[in-house]
Amino acid sequence: MEDSIMFTIHSWYVLVPIFIGILLFMMFETFLRKKNSLGQFLLLTSFLLYFLCMVHLVFFPIDVNIGKYANVTPWYMSINFIPLVTIDLKTFLLNIIMMVPFGMYLPLLNKKYHSLKKVAYHGLLISLSFEVIQAVVKATLGNGRSSDINDLIANTLGAVIGYLLLKKVTKVAALKGLVNKVSLVKEA
Repeated sequence: MEDSIMFTIHSWYVLVPIFIGILLFMMFETFLRKKNSLGQFLLLTSFLLYFLCMVHLVFFPIDVNIGKYANVTPWYMSINFIPLVTIDLKTFLLNIIMMVPFGMYLPLLNKKYHSLKKVAYHGLLISLSFEVIQAVVKATLGNGRSSDINDLIANTLGAVIGYLLLKKVTKVAALKGLVNKVSLVKEA
């Protein structure tokens, strides 16, 4: 009898069926019920693709390693609670870049995200969710991903930068019209 379980979960097995299911639902809602425009459908589809790409980057592949040959380091030792001192600049910048679109999408998807404070809060919330899920996956499946307070800081900063960029872009008249056309939120 084997004392170890080892295999890899690739994102395609999880994320492609989710994408197809949500896309079919959105197509039904958009084109059969005629609730939204083509531009809004494209906005929702691009957000879905972006979000699933983010999930791919943050969680996958998941290397399951349970049993005799599992990593003996306790899962809680892989959590970094010390901000900025232990920063990896490349990872920090990549986390900022990853969340910039998130900060841009939120105000386009729902009118309750039309403040810097709310976008920062939800950027922090989604980042915290990612870090907690990474810790749970590490604890249960032996995955090599670690949770890091610096990721929370970088991701929140990225969402804020994205929101500020959208606000700058919408000050240009031609771009404001385009943004309003695809936005799910209509300005009065």
